[in-house]
Amino acid sequence: MTDDTARADVNAAQSLLRPSAGTMTALGPGVRARAAALLLRRALERGLDDFWRGVTPGMTRTNKHRILCLGAYTDRETARLCYLTWSALSTACHYRTQEMPPTPSEIQGRLPAVEALLETLDGGPTVPYAVTAPPSPPQNAARPAATPAPPPPPGRQPGGTVPKPGPPPGRRAAPPVVGGP
Repeated sequence: MTDDTARADVNAAQSLLRPSAGTMTALGPGVRARAAALLLRRALERGLDDFWRGVTPGMTRTNKHRILCLGAYTDRETARLCYLTWSALSTACHYRTQEMPPTPSEIQGRLPAVEALLETLDGGPTVPYAVTAPPSPPQNAARPAATPAPPPPPGRQPGGTVPKPGPPPGRRAAPPVVGGP
């Protein structure tokens, strides 16, 4: 079910991480690794979109929530691996001036996880997601006999309202303030 663009993103990331012999690359290893991380994260997001399109199309509009809700529709290990992989790739995509860029070997380690997740998500939900609602009573059903309502708890008025607090016993209420400066 995963579209070919997700697989094309994985292949493009692979070619960035492992350039063929004799190929002169103008990009440094950090730039190639960051670009590969972006491609792998996009492939994972496309795989998630395809998965949720098969379950409920509304989940394709949410971002991180679709990863958090994945545990209800797949096994917990798949949901955990998806969250960790997406988080690691997202961190690798961001440019920070005080940190070194990711190395190609770091991103290379995430490549098999993305491929495995795409395969798993391609299979669809593994946990039954049909939630059975309680049956509704028939429209013409006889009403049960009315039972008397229990008496209100002490301190409550008969209408279910709580009386307004007043001054303590033995004191008068303060007169209302009338007028102004």
